[in-house]
Amino acid sequence: MIGLILAILLFNFIAWKVNKKLSRNQMVHIWLFTISFQLVHDLIVEFKLGGYWYFNKGIDWAGLLAHIVLIPPVNILFLNFFPFKEKVSKQILYFCAWVFAIIIYEIIALLPEPYGYFNYGWWKLHYSMVEDVILLLILLRFYKYIVSLEKSLLEKQKQTPGGVQ
Repeated sequence: MIGLILAILLFNFIAWKVNKKLSRNQMVHIWLFTISFQLVHDLIVEFKLGGYWYFNKGIDWAGLLAHIVLIPPVNILFLNFFPFKEKVSKQILYFCAWVFAIIIYEIIALLPEPYGYFNYGWWKLHYSMVEDVILLLILLRFYKYIVSLEKSLLEKQKQTPGGVQ
């Protein structure tokens, strides 16, 4: 539990302190998207299939912390520093560095309690490597979708006298 609490405090503090790129609206969208996407994913992999779990098998209040307040700030950090305006090679390097960091963090979370809180059933670390790539790509696509929605809304506001109706 110590590891989880420290990670939650650290990631949330950093995400809210260093954010210079994402608007509050984008942060809320990313936060809620991350929670809902992770809960749907873990409903299948964690609860139905027993691939992995937080603390104990089954629904656990402490495990809920990992679902709700651990991963969203990490996603916010990833997006905040993503080099969108740089060359593709720099974006790929950034992406790979994050996948590597997430894997290292997962290894630390697998430590025995009180520092670790994550446990494998049939799940393997290399599954996470592949899955992290897919999940970060989905996150990037979702973020770009949010940005396009905001741009569309701004254009409508400019076209409508007195703002959005």
